[in-house]
Amino acid sequence: MALEELLAAQGLGPRDVAALALYGRLVLEANRHFNVTGARTPEEIARHIADSLSVVPYVKEPYVDVGSGAGFPAIPVGIVTGMPLMLIEATQKKARLLELLLERLELQGVVIAERAESAGHRPELREHFATGTCRAVASAPAVAELLLPLIGLGGAAVLQRGSIDQRERSALEDASLMLGASVECEDEVGGNRRIVLLRKQRATPTRFPRRTWAQKRPLCE
Repeated sequence: MALEELLAAQGLGPRDVAALALYGRLVLEANRHFNVTGARTPEEIARHIADSLSVVPYVKEPYVDVGSGAGFPAIPVGIVTGMPLMLIEATQKKARLLELLLERLELQGVVIAERAESAGHRPELREHFATGTCRAVASAPAVAELLLPLIGLGGAAVLQRGSIDQRERSALEDASLMLGASVECEDEVGGNRRIVLLRKQRATPTRFPRRTWAQKRPLCE
């Protein structure tokens, strides 16, 4: 089935369907040259796009996405909301792809080709954003440590997760407190997927994110 049909079945309007389908085709084409995502078919790309759009009700600008990879969820978010994007991606090839995607899709955005552990210490980025996402495959406490230093007071880190056992949930609650936030809600969005919202209440201590251990040794695990 064509991408347009798969996306139209999600209840999207014609403009969004056309732009999201172009995005999906660009990612599939890039995947033929180097590995940017595990999605290889229109059906798989459509599922990634649908999952990306689940964060739309939670995001506000200024908005940052960490570990952007092939652009999930940030590029679909930018397409349907029109909000400017700040994309942080350490892999140079993926960062160049993101710049191409922004240009081809005529989206407002900036790509920072840098590890989030370093970007989180930049004065112009630290505690600057209202919301942030990170769809990386890492534990919830590791994602929290990468995102929360970038989130301003009153803002939120939007975590996309699958199932969370009690041990990971407790570790996330403890890590969030260390990082100046708390778990505000955990909403199921279908297909064993959920959104966990971390609300920023205090400034993150300056030692976070740790430059080398954020993902190798997640907080409180």
